[in-house]
Amino acid sequence: MSLIEVKHLRKEYGSVVPLKDVNAYVDKGEVISIIGPSGTGKSTFIRCLNRLETPTSGQIIVDGVDMCDPNTDLPAMRRKMGMVFQNYALFNHKLVVENLMMAPMDLLGVSKQEAYDRALSLLETVGLRDKALNWPHELSGGQRQRVAIARGLAMHPDILLFDEPTSALDPQMVSEVLAVITGLAERGLTMLVVTHEMRFARDASSRVFYMDRGELWEAGPPAQIFEHPLRQETHDFVFRVRSWTWEISSATPDVLAMQASLAAYCQRQFMGRHAANSCQLLVEEVVNNQLLHIARKKGIADPSIRIALTAGEGGVDMALVVDYRGSLLDVVDPNDDASDQMSLAIVRGLCQSVERIEPGRVRFVLKG
Repeated sequence: MSLIEVKHLRKEYGSVVPLKDVNAYVDKGEVISIIGPSGTGKSTFIRCLNRLETPTSGQIIVDGVDMCDPNTDLPAMRRKMGMVFQNYALFNHKLVVENLMMAPMDLLGVSKQEAYDRALSLLETVGLRDKALNWPHELSGGQRQRVAIARGLAMHPDILLFDEPTSALDPQMVSEVLAVITGLAERGLTMLVVTHEMRFARDASSRVFYMDRGELWEAGPPAQIFEHPLRQETHDFVFRVRSWTWEISSATPDVLAMQASLAAYCQRQFMGRHAANSCQLLVEEVVNNQLLHIARKKGIADPSIRIALTAGEGGVDMALVVDYRGSLLDVVDPNDDASDQMSLAIVRGLCQSVERIEPGRVRFVLKG
């Protein structure tokens, strides 16, 4: 029998139905990553599991007990499930160690000394024992989330639930938190993690749930979901989060916004500095110094340029496709896309190949 069984779970908020008919199971010791587009019920699903949200209908059976049965002792069952929120939910008026001590003392009746010793041990697990006597506001976002994970473990839960634990963090802090979660996975703790971190979902999960439109559309091992998905929707989602696109409709676009968006994509792909710099430089040379240079020179207000960068994690297989089949098509010389020969030389130095797919569409494959 599975540790968690979900049968025909439905959740309605008036006319809004974030969960339509979800069926799933989780075995003891599994690490389940829950992925999918925003607004598809992932967080609602997690919150229904420990009854922070009340399902409209269906069953959630945890360790043989139906969480939806009105006779179920919910406080007792919730003690089996720790919860880590995206906004930390720490008590700012209490020290870090006190945040971990409260629930065991109040709900389990353990002594103050026992709760203190356990708290220090858990803080050591997440690498923050030296922060025990700090206030939460003195910690970085990544450190606060690690404290929240330690607090979630303080009640000795059988299951740990994470609701997008890294969504509010910058890339360095994301790495800190994911390292802690990965370490817990290696210890055999049963975990369900709502996440947008595809690398974690692929590398640390037993199985991955892909949710869309309020339903669980596909569940399987990471190799299936990321390499051989059964549904087209899963394939499209996985590919979309591995690519970056930008459209330019002005000869004087917001270049800083484009660069910031591209930098964020490179960080999500865990690119090294060299790979990220190469991507940034290629976009700068091809788009700004070549195509936009021509648009401004020819007086074209809307150059209608679309760029798409795809890359594997770590910066492998980087390719940039530039589409200028709009107003620039007839004014760009296919044999010399820019008057700036220095820019052309830089592009050639960055790329292992340049392929003209068709007039107005060029694919640049960057060197690894």
